[in-house]
Amino acid sequence: MKFTKSDLIKLYTNLVRARAFDTLAKKMLTEGKFISFYHEGGWGDAAGVGSTTFLRKDDVLSPHHRAHGFPHLIGKGCDPKVYLAEHCGRSTGCCTGIGTIHAAFEDFGIYGQTGILGSQFSFSVGWGLAAKKNGKGQVVVIHFGDGTVNRGNWHEAANVATLWKLPIVYVCENNGIAQYVSIKNSYPLEDLANLASAYGMPSVVVDGQDIVAVAEAVGEAVTRARAGEGPTFVECKTIRISTHGYGSPDYCDGGLRNHNDVEELKKREPIALFEKKLLKQKVLTREDMDKIKKEAEAETKEADKFCMNSPFADDPSIFDQYLYAK
Repeated sequence: MKFTKSDLIKLYTNLVRARAFDTLAKKMLTEGKFISFYHEGGWGDAAGVGSTTFLRKDDVLSPHHRAHGFPHLIGKGCDPKVYLAEHCGRSTGCCTGIGTIHAAFEDFGIYGQTGILGSQFSFSVGWGLAAKKNGKGQVVVIHFGDGTVNRGNWHEAANVATLWKLPIVYVCENNGIAQYVSIKNSYPLEDLANLASAYGMPSVVVDGQDIVAVAEAVGEAVTRARAGEGPTFVECKTIRISTHGYGSPDYCDGGLRNHNDVEELKKREPIALFEKKLLKQKVLTREDMDKIKKEAEAETKEADKFCMNSPFADDPSIFDQYLYAK
């Protein structure tokens, strides 16, 4: 696939915004503004942004839990301050302040996350079947990590999706660590994309830190799905320089990886890698990039104010709306 100059600028802008909101989320958590926990992005945000920026608004999307889906939601076009307000328990949140990470943006084809990682595999078949029957060219894009694909319902979903040629793109964000378990202790495979071959599903492995490579791979898979050719498995080899959850124990102290390993991973920071390409191709100047970063910082400051100026979710209305049937 070929991307225009405006496409590349859009990718860069969304990536910078995603990182800015990931940074803000960690700050707000430490300030006691969140009512929930937070799983930081760990510099694996290029996979989320690259795979969603060029989707249609009516395409169905299931975000990853890493960075709580901010990269995916921003790429899809959702308002991040509304999602941030959800984490703060504010009534202006996308689910009136009671969903936190389990949030939904129905107008953008995002129907919420459950408390069970991997449940989206089962949902993907239903969403994919509905999209196929609607006949409007909708595509379903499902994100998950290397740990989640270990679930049995992945195999069930993969079999049915391929058998029925459902328009689904499965995006595996493989950072090599499932919470505190190395992928080497979970699979006898180097590439998880090989799992798809058992069901006759096409697959591709890309550098998840290269946002353009991700956008190209997912874009081709989406085109294939819209054409009625069935699902594709896209494995993004990404990184996680952080702990599993912000504030949780440092995995480097437990022998899983050492600090030198993390320093090596930091050389693959996606914004810096993308900036080198953009400068070389003369798509953006350093001044242009600084301007985009300042705008993203201003957006996060306004989002913080928006959350703090919004009222908390009202307890009685929560029970009226969501607990009891009328």
